Amino acid sequence: MAILSTPMKIAVAGASGRMGKMLIEAIDTAEDAVLTGALDVSSSPFIGTDAASFLGKPAGVLIEFDIAKALGKADFLIDFTRPEGTLKHLDYCAEHGIKMIIGTTGFDDAGKAAIAAAAEKTAIVFAPNMSVGVNVTLKLLEMAAKSFSHGYDIEIIEAHHRHKVDAPSGTALKMGEVIADTLGRDLNEVGVFSREGVTGERDPSSIGFATIRGGDIVGDHTVLFAGIGERVEITHKSSSRVTYAHGSLRAARFLADKKTGLFDMFDVLGLN
Repeated sequence: MAILSTPMKIAVAGASGRMGKMLIEAIDTAEDAVLTGALDVSSSPFIGTDAASFLGKPAGVLIEFDIAKALGKADFLIDFTRPEGTLKHLDYCAEHGIKMIIGTTGFDDAGKAAIAAAAEKTAIVFAPNMSVGVNVTLKLLEMAAKSFSHGYDIEIIEAHHRHKVDAPSGTALKMGEVIADTLGRDLNEVGVFSREGVTGERDPSSIGFATIRGGDIVGDHTVLFAGIGERVEITHKSSSRVTYAHGSLRAARFLADKKTGLFDMFDVLGLN
């Protein structure tokens, strides 16, 4: 996607967190983006400090907990926080026409419905994973599921760092949804999220999930198609959050000429 001639005015939610800092650094190095706002919870010890001080070259943008102050100059908000926070930001952005790139995971059906409703007032890219590689992997899974629709058991294994609070990951669930949709199944009906004790023989229509949490694993996802006499594994491994940040900026560029609508990374990458 081409670099825009007019810099995008971007605010970052969760500005003092790991992902927030990665986003701020990516904006700092982008030719077509400028940081205009930084938002965090009121309990953050970094409230009132320069959002880019960790880079050694202050941006002149203070981290705020007041959403009106943080987003006063922004045209875009990139949000990788938690559902309850993102939904508060969502209401404000919808009311003020601020476009959103949402990478937050763990929404329930009501939260997803709220995002869809807000997209009638502003433009939103909502995806559980902003990585270009992950989204290409999702397309590969769609292709694979068509060929492995009979005689293959499907299992999804994901691993993340010890601080991740939701499980399975939003990316793993998206993988399951893509596969289930391709096979004409409902993930809510065929997903198996835990196994313990005498579980009985595996239901061939099920899609299993296994979750690993430990250390500083950024994000590993493997989908196993296990047949008789062979198995195929499709794996994506993230070694840095920078790929999520760069994908988020691609999403912002995609939204530049959009006023309303709900989009995902397949739309951004032209994979639909």
